[in-house]
Amino acid sequence: MYDYAVFMEWVSFAARWLHVITAFAWIGSSFYFIALDLSLRKASDLPEGAGGEEWQVHGGGFYQIQKYLVAPAEMPEHLTWFKWESYATWLSGFALMALVYYGGAELYLVDPNVRDMSAWTAILISLGSIGLGWLAYDLICKSPFGTDNTRLMLLLYVILVAMAWGYAQVFTGRAAFLHLGAFTATIMTANVFLIIIPNQKIVVADLKTGRKPDSKYGEIAKQRSTHNNYLTLPVIFLMLSNHNPLAFGTEYAWAIASLVFLMGVTIRHYFNTIHARAGNPTWTWAATAVIFILIVWLSTVSKSAPEGDAEMSPAQTRFAMAPGFEAVHETVLGRCSMCHAAEPFYEGILWPPKGVVLETSRQVAAHAREIYLQSGRSHAMPPANVSFMEEAERAAIVAWYEGALAEGF
Repeated sequence: MYDYAVFMEWVSFAARWLHVITAFAWIGSSFYFIALDLSLRKASDLPEGAGGEEWQVHGGGFYQIQKYLVAPAEMPEHLTWFKWESYATWLSGFALMALVYYGGAELYLVDPNVRDMSAWTAILISLGSIGLGWLAYDLICKSPFGTDNTRLMLLLYVILVAMAWGYAQVFTGRAAFLHLGAFTATIMTANVFLIIIPNQKIVVADLKTGRKPDSKYGEIAKQRSTHNNYLTLPVIFLMLSNHNPLAFGTEYAWAIASLVFLMGVTIRHYFNTIHARAGNPTWTWAATAVIFILIVWLSTVSKSAPEGDAEMSPAQTRFAMAPGFEAVHETVLGRCSMCHAAEPFYEGILWPPKGVVLETSRQVAAHAREIYLQSGRSHAMPPANVSFMEEAERAAIVAWYEGALAEGF
């Protein structure tokens, strides 16, 4: 039974790896086509219906690429669709979120000091907010308000700021950042699945029947693709943030997340302008640096209050009552809490790594699985065994955790 924890750790690792691989494929193709679209140039010998062309060199060969504003006169024999990169990224990301945040809701999703609620309530809030977010965004885009893309982007930013604040009121800081990323990534993938690809299919169907496609379908797809372009970098930051508690471990985490979206705009604006050969807006890097410095400052203004020793959940109680817990607690205090403390005293450590505090009985019980995997089944912690954890102490951790599961504590 204890092998389940090891198995699930590898399943999570596999899902994370798959998510990274598919994200590389999606982001790479997305950025490439944005750059290609912006770099297209008119030429006198372009075929009818073509809006521009671009010559590129790569891998020892030359490529001549032409773009049709609506569609070519006839359906091409070979047509490559770019869609599975997006779908696979979202599916693998959702699987990873379910494994980590839904499967470990009591540890990673719910913080009683933020909002005391059951794991199922938190999961329903998570699913509901992500789904309703797409519906609201889509309705706004399709409304008369969405005809002005600049106005629409400003409203979208206001919505993202509101969601950043809202998630910070119900979830752990780490989960709040992750959910804001999932909220945004769902909009991006739904744009591909429900808008961009269906519109392209309508154009293809028209070509097959000899009808002239309506240009509105391409215009709508272009608008959604532009949104995805500016949202990509902030989503990457939010997904990576769980490795950096300085980003989410402060009461101003929602403000940090909001500023990250502005950095996404400044960075993409620079590259989009360069690709379009419309100038060299180096001011965007200065603006990005200023925003980043502000983020760094906000991350150190205050730290989240310590968890304390609030009432334990049933799962935490099981591990706290299991035989050997007192010895394990003592080991953790002696070997781990110099870093994993509300106020670490190990030289060079200013905040507990990954926001994990291991001082009270509740905190140790809450992180039982991580302690078991990191210090029992492996020697990952303490790093380089700087606190000289003994093999007998590691064996005691293994016996405590596996005993708690085997005996049903």
